[in-house]
Amino acid sequence: MENLQDNSQQTGAARRALDAVKQWLGRLSFRTGVIVLSLCVPCYVFSFAQMALPISAKAKGVLWVVFFGLAKTFQYGGLTILGVEGWKRLKARFRRR
Repeated sequence: MENLQDNSQQTGAARRALDAVKQWLGRLSFRTGVIVLSLCVPCYVFSFAQMALPISAKAKGVLWVVFFGLAKTFQYGGLTILGVEGWKRLKARFRRR
């Protein structure tokens, strides 16, 4: 019973911490969101381009995990910073061009 209560307290603390991070990211500017979101593109490129390097399969796997993880982190971080309204604004900019 105590173990179950400890797990729910840890889950609650983790959820509060995640909410605090999301709020902090949401307060950043539109421009910052676009920059962070655009950083995911080179990380995606590096995560797959390194497969052409003459290195061991283990090193390739490690590099792929690192760069693909960075790409996803930048992607979700940028989308969190932009929010729904920022995403609509960004899509509208691309449609005009």
